[in-house]
Amino acid sequence: MQNRRTALKNIVTGTAAIGAASILPGLVSSAGAATSKQMKTNDATALKGNIRHSVCAWCYSGISLDELCQFAKKIGITGIDLMGPKQWPTLKKYGLDSPMCNGAEINLTDGFNDKKYHEQLIKNYTEMIPKVAAAGYKNLICFSGSKRGMDDETGWQNCVDGLSKLLPLAEKHGVVLVMELLNSKVNHKDYQCDRTSWGAELCKRLGSEHFKLLYDIYHMQIDEGDVIHTINTHHQFIAHYHTGGVPGRNEIDDTQELYYPAIMRAIAATGFKGYVAQEFVPKNPDKLASLQKAIQICDI
Repeated sequence: MQNRRTALKNIVTGTAAIGAASILPGLVSSAGAATSKQMKTNDATALKGNIRHSVCAWCYSGISLDELCQFAKKIGITGIDLMGPKQWPTLKKYGLDSPMCNGAEINLTDGFNDKKYHEQLIKNYTEMIPKVAAAGYKNLICFSGSKRGMDDETGWQNCVDGLSKLLPLAEKHGVVLVMELLNSKVNHKDYQCDRTSWGAELCKRLGSEHFKLLYDIYHMQIDEGDVIHTINTHHQFIAHYHTGGVPGRNEIDDTQELYYPAIMRAIAATGFKGYVAQEFVPKNPDKLASLQKAIQICDI
């Protein structure tokens, strides 16, 4: 599977052409029976408006950020995920949001659960939080880090110790620190915040509306399943959602085991007003056709 961090470094210089793109509602096979050039582009006003759509640019290697932004605008996507200050001007050029900002984290393994990283993390986030706010954005991603033999209680205590030093600044600037839930079974061995219950407990201990969770549907299906029940139980702690087909993190169509329309209806029923971002790696050579189909699937 393509590494997210590596791919993020390459998105701005990608070269694939978009062409005139489009979809007849929800009818593109994963095998690419129709291409983005053959489809009728959605008008944003044609979407139902129950889900706010975003997309993670790292999944689209070979497609420049400008091209992805142009296509996103055409099909009703209003945000691009996991962007930092260098990419924000491009998003603003196209009138797109940055629903989940990044750039303050060290990496996915060295996080708030280990005190030896606190000094660097607090410095990074202290600098980034005002930048996020000044740009008009709200959510800034963070990570628990790997356990390295650490028990849950120590992980919670260390996260509380580090994050509590940043929450007054986040509150002052109206920024939410959002910890991503990642699976530790397939992709991120030893990651500590690998269950929704672990993240929810951290939210309870911090007791702030300026710390929430990124519920990655792909990751949590792998580590715990029971997706809709979990969303219903813990939705008050969730600021953002990511998608992905299971297994493999590819298209979210009928080639994989999750039924995304039902999941989207469950999310909408909680009153959620944030974003759902597509974070699957397309197998279809026409990656933009797969992206457009995913938006159709999730537009409940």
